[in-house]
Amino acid sequence: MPLDADTLQPDACYLALKARDARFDGCFFTGVTSTGIYCRPVCRVRTPKRENCRFFPHAAQAERAGFRPCLRCRPELAPDAQSWSMQDAASILARQAARLLDEPEAWTQDAPSVESLAARLGVSERHLRRIFEAQFGVSPLQYLQTRRLLTAKQLLADTALPITQVALASGFGSLRRFNAAFVQHYGLSPTRLRREGTARDGEAMQVRLGYRPPYDTAAMLAFFRQRAIAGLECVDAGTFARTLELHAGGQRHAGWVEAAFDTERHQLVLRVSDSLHEALPVVIRRVRAAFDLDCDPLAVNGVLHEAFPGCEGLRVPGAFGGWELAVRAVLGQQITVAAARTLAQRLVERFGAPIQTRHPALHRLFPAPEALAQAEGDALGSLGIVRQRQAAIVALARAVQAGGLQLHAGANVQATVDALKQLPGIGDWTAQYIAMRALRWPDAFPAGDVALQKALGVQKARQPAREAEAASQAWKPWRSYAVIRAWAGLGATNEALPPVERTANEVPA
Repeated sequence: MPLDADTLQPDACYLALKARDARFDGCFFTGVTSTGIYCRPVCRVRTPKRENCRFFPHAAQAERAGFRPCLRCRPELAPDAQSWSMQDAASILARQAARLLDEPEAWTQDAPSVESLAARLGVSERHLRRIFEAQFGVSPLQYLQTRRLLTAKQLLADTALPITQVALASGFGSLRRFNAAFVQHYGLSPTRLRREGTARDGEAMQVRLGYRPPYDTAAMLAFFRQRAIAGLECVDAGTFARTLELHAGGQRHAGWVEAAFDTERHQLVLRVSDSLHEALPVVIRRVRAAFDLDCDPLAVNGVLHEAFPGCEGLRVPGAFGGWELAVRAVLGQQITVAAARTLAQRLVERFGAPIQTRHPALHRLFPAPEALAQAEGDALGSLGIVRQRQAAIVALARAVQAGGLQLHAGANVQATVDALKQLPGIGDWTAQYIAMRALRWPDAFPAGDVALQKALGVQKARQPAREAEAASQAWKPWRSYAVIRAWAGLGATNEALPPVERTANEVPA
């Protein structure tokens, strides 16, 4: 029963609603005319009558129609709708605009506006509004307003932040504007929405993030366990924990996060240290990206199932920071995962700032770009990092520090890949790997990867990279997922995704 995000089938939506089918969570929202509330398909309230239901592909459309978000199923916790097209240029542009509006790290200086969004995409404001409304049924500002309000709703429900801080963290310029928008859209003041007994655990706050099944949680945790750097991250008894440093609202925030899967409810339970509360929207976006919680398995499996059966629950592991992932990718060139982890361990111990957490195993932050931009060759060389990798790491650090290289999901993928390949020591494999995991591009494809060529049976061809590229055309726009499934097929079991770093075969520039 496939659902298209642009042309919803109401009867199919109602069947998914009656079944509370988590596979469609975030793919559509149900507005109930008898209550004026809109819900997720997984909402546990009594199923409304069919004649009282209206279905919307996006929460912004439901709010535009006058519906308020459900306080029980909380639409802000639903996975984002991730639909991709490689054919329609207008659709691609509209979805790139939505990616920018969804990504808080894409707007570190100025708040997004239609003017700045159009300028970044290289089109006129009028053209952007036209294609955006044709794609999503709402204007860019309406889409952004809904995103901000739902973010504020989550902060009110899950944190004890003062209302003023909630307003600023959600992207509102002033408390007055925030209160007015909240009352206008939801019919009540922010203070009335604040829940009693916010879930807390000592010095941590807890939130729940939804995902769509199937999800191979064991494979994802095994992937991170195999690459865990002592002092920075650890995976123990089904729980992933790590330190995290980020910038939000012009300020630096450092702390720790802890994540565990609640498979029965199709949720990831996230605990966040108090020191990161003011940056919670950015933390949530990074965690959703790292665990690929917004993946739509139905769409992916519809393209890849025939070529890669039995891999329906595999996701593309993301990153908790694009800068960190890029450095780790460079360290992993042409060596095993264990060797790359050892080099990264030394780098963290030498250049990572210390931090105190409630976890004895977590006491270091990943080195900041500023720390490595000025690193001398002798300092990196003493860690066992060869000269070519030293140059790549320093060049990366300086590009990120200068702001010329953006490594997050809102970045322009092709421009970023091209910029990466201009740096010393970074070739196509590393650039595609960074695009796949840090930029969250679902169609990345490192055609020169030796293990990938072996999995596709083209390693003995005269031009294996070209053969791999040709074979991949049938898997667009989900080639990143095809890569993960191909790598998984090389292992004796599916208990862990294969060590991708050891497959790099590029010669440093």
